[in-house]
Amino acid sequence: MTAPGADVPAILAGRPALLEDACRRALAYLGGLGERRVAPAAQAVAALGGLDFALPGPGLDAMEVLRMLDELGSPATVASAGPRYFGFVTGGTLPVAQAAAWLAAAWDQNAALTVMSPAAAALTTVALRWVAELLGLPPGTAGGFVTGATMANAACLAAGRDAVLARHGWDAAGQGLAGAPPVTVVVGAEVHAAVRKALGLVGLGRDRATVLPADGQGRIDPSALPALSGPALVCLQAGNVNSGASDPFVPLIGWAREHGAWVHVDGAFGLWAAASAATAPQVAGVGEADSWATDAHKWLNTAYDCGIALVRDRGALRSAMEASAAYLPGEGDAEPMNLTPQSSQRARGAEVWAALAFLGRDGIAELVNRTCRLARRFADGMARAGHDVLNEVVLNQVVVAFGDAPRTDAVIAAVQDGGTCWCGPTTWRGRRAMRVSVSCWNTTEDDIDRSIAAVLGCARR
Repeated sequence: MTAPGADVPAILAGRPALLEDACRRALAYLGGLGERRVAPAAQAVAALGGLDFALPGPGLDAMEVLRMLDELGSPATVASAGPRYFGFVTGGTLPVAQAAAWLAAAWDQNAALTVMSPAAAALTTVALRWVAELLGLPPGTAGGFVTGATMANAACLAAGRDAVLARHGWDAAGQGLAGAPPVTVVVGAEVHAAVRKALGLVGLGRDRATVLPADGQGRIDPSALPALSGPALVCLQAGNVNSGASDPFVPLIGWAREHGAWVHVDGAFGLWAAASAATAPQVAGVGEADSWATDAHKWLNTAYDCGIALVRDRGALRSAMEASAAYLPGEGDAEPMNLTPQSSQRARGAEVWAALAFLGRDGIAELVNRTCRLARRFADGMARAGHDVLNEVVLNQVVVAFGDAPRTDAVIAAVQDGGTCWCGPTTWRGRRAMRVSVSCWNTTEDDIDRSIAAVLGCARR
């Protein structure tokens, strides 16, 4: 008897019905996002046990596999693509980006090399150019699509590490770091965990950086900057993950330039402030840095996962990332696998291109402005009720406390259990608080008002 997975004619014959059923189920799921509870119910999570069974000998019928995924998996997902999920600066997915991702999944392209997918290569090239133009980065900025901001930071910091060591006569890509001149790393007191993780990945250490003090909103204080000598990397931030505030780039980049340091900006969501005239002053001068890390799956609202590494000097990025072998094309200054940590990679450029083409400059600016306006509406609702908004709401982030730490944690737990919206906990400037990130394209004023009512109800209880 032929196992289901080995019967090629049967698989091909059943593919249309299977994919049509998947589309029907996906559309039903998306159609219910706006009204379902945001966090899954306990019984839905418990039902996931139905997916845990002994690996079958003869495989299961494909339609049955899909049914199990939908009926057991879908109810246990978090409605993070819905309009009232305010956790972790998570965007939803624009329908056009979702459609592009579905089409790209059908293409099943390896976007590592142009010869492997001319379509993916073209979309990647155009999308990266559009992103750089939109964010006000220098002409000729190079980059690539990666999994998220952690890998984007790692790629940029690897390029910076190698570049500053090369200025001091050391080939880090070829010889590694053993015996290399020490690289001074400078970060702010509010540096994101993703940057620390990336510093560990590229061999510069999570905990050995010089830490500069920050002000009450998490911005580096430029009033007393140290002297730097030897190879140096300065890591700045666009969009503090709690307050939304950005470092003062003009004085900090000027100081770094005086000392010959490479300047990297972690801008997972905050870099997109540059796309709107209303918020661009928050990141003034950011285009003078040497590298930038950001995400498309946050404020641009593409599908997960989609990070972007951007570097002013294409040669520096390629030197750190390139791979060579006899079977690979000899020339490839713009080949994705020579500009990113990964070789094989999915065609992320397709959905980024689709989102940018659909929204255009005006639509992206409107998306940024609207979510910032909705964040202020949320903050105003908390403040009017007498709760403490702890940050200046300069972008899409709100930090609010409900008294002492136990009471604040109790409110957050009640909000998450209630299911109307989802907000996460944080500790900000030594105080326990609830963090609200308004990042989704489909959030409306009504969603904010419903969420305010739900949070205030939990606080009263």
